[in-house]
Amino acid sequence: MKIKWLLASVIVLSLFVLAACGDKVATKTTQSALNSGQAAPMFALKDLKGNKVELASLAGEKVYVKYWASWCSICLGGLEELNELAGQDNGFKVITIVSPNYKGEQSSKEFTEWFNGLHDEQKSNLTVLLDEDGKWAQKFGVRGYPSSYYIGSDGILAKSVPGHNFNDAIITNFKKIS
Repeated sequence: MKIKWLLASVIVLSLFVLAACGDKVATKTTQSALNSGQAAPMFALKDLKGNKVELASLAGEKVYVKYWASWCSICLGGLEELNELAGQDNGFKVITIVSPNYKGEQSSKEFTEWFNGLHDEQKSNLTVLLDEDGKWAQKFGVRGYPSSYYIGSDGILAKSVPGHNFNDAIITNFKKIS
């Protein structure tokens, strides 16, 4: 009888220990993501010079992604301000994306020629990536231009905002994102 009682106690104690370990594993898994949201689409796109830029290569960094179009007057009106932000060290990387041959945007060649003709104060600090035919725009869920996406250092798409975002708002939003 004493052996049965001891065996039952060991089994119950083992179950408690296993249950506690299970809770710690679950807690650790949920804490691995610093931000709430879904994983950002892991794009791999070329810039205007043909260099490949992958979001995965920016792992551990916060990234501000702005989708825009050359025909969008709101986008063009905010280009100089965005260029200024891209030239500052605010703890996040600024990337802009246009989608040639998608939703009225011109071809890659035409866009590149047009963009290269802009004044330096509008573009000198900008990284512009080409999303041919809007493949990644669709994955991000771009509905209109401009559209902003805030990606945390954990690769989570923490926030998306349609329309123009002023630099102060972008900086403030990133203060709330890990």
